[in-house]
Order: sequence, then C-alpha cells, then structure tokens
Amino acid sequence: MKITEVRIFPTESKDGKLKAFATMTFDDWFVVRNVKVIQGNNGLFVAMPSRKAVEACSKCRFKNVVGSKYCNQCGSQLKEISFPQGNDENDKYNSHMDIAHPITQDCRVYIQDRILDAYMKDKHEKTGEGASLESSKKEKIEAFSQPVSSILETIQTVSEPGIDIGAQDIEL
Repeated sequence: MKITEVRIFPTESKDGKLKAFATMTFDDWFVVRNVKVIQGNNGLFVAMPSRKAVEACSKCRFKNVVGSKYCNQCGSQLKEISFPQGNDENDKYNSHMDIAHPITQDCRVYIQDRILDAYMKDKHEKTGEGASLESSKKEKIEAFSQPVSSILETIQTVSEPGIDIGAQDIEL
C-alpha cells in the first residue's frame, strides 16, 4: 500500500505544539483522518488518530472515561483498574487509545516522512504566498499613490472657488 495523497490542515493550539491535522489516502481507496503534526522537544513528529479510552459500567453499560470513579449515567461506583505506579507510559496509554496505527517501524517512518514532507511543502507555499502578497500590496499602493495626487489637483481646479479640498478630507 502506498500513500497517494496527503492533505494538511494547519492549526494553532493554545500551547503552540499542535501544528496541523493531516488526512492521508492509501491507494486512492482508504482514508485516515485526524493525524496530528506536533512540535516535540526533538522536532516535528506525527501522532496517529486517537480517542479517549472508555470502560463500560457494570450496571448500565454506559461508556465512561477510564479512571472515572462513578458512572456518568447511573451514578454507581465503577471498579478501579490498577496499573503499576510511577510509569508515565501507562498513564498515557490509559487516557487515549490509537484508532489506527502502523504495525512496523518501517511503516511508521514511511507515514511520518510523507506527512512531514507535505506539511513542510504546505508551510513553504503559504510563506511564499505571504511574501508575494505583501509585494503585490506594495505595488498596488505605489500604483495608486500617483493618481491620488493628480486627482486632488483635478478636484481642486474643478471645485468651486474658495473651497479648499486637502488630502486630509479624502479617505482611501
């Protein structure tokens, strides 16, 4: 299977670490959404789509977030699941579960490389467009600055005698 398309959706998070969401298409047949591009301590990386882990209430079968003490539906006390203490990996695993993820390291590297390449390309295109937009704005301002002075002169000569029209009276 090959990734045939990657779409990047830039975003800004409160802490500034989440840079974008990505959607990848495999062989023009299968789509995986909500892949995250995150700024980590060692650079950018890709996080696969995940959801909060849930457990069913033994009485009403309502799905509650793992770690809840009471059921959000019926209020009964939930069984406490014990995990080894002091292992941050277990805390991370307990709160979110991957919806889809690569099985092999080669697949993970392949996906990450394709998504980060698309992210960098998108980022550079946006930066390039921003620079060209700024230069085109300057060109338009310069193009209009000369006609404005000639328009002021024309208005001054055509206007009624005794009425002074200055540049401060005209809003652009």
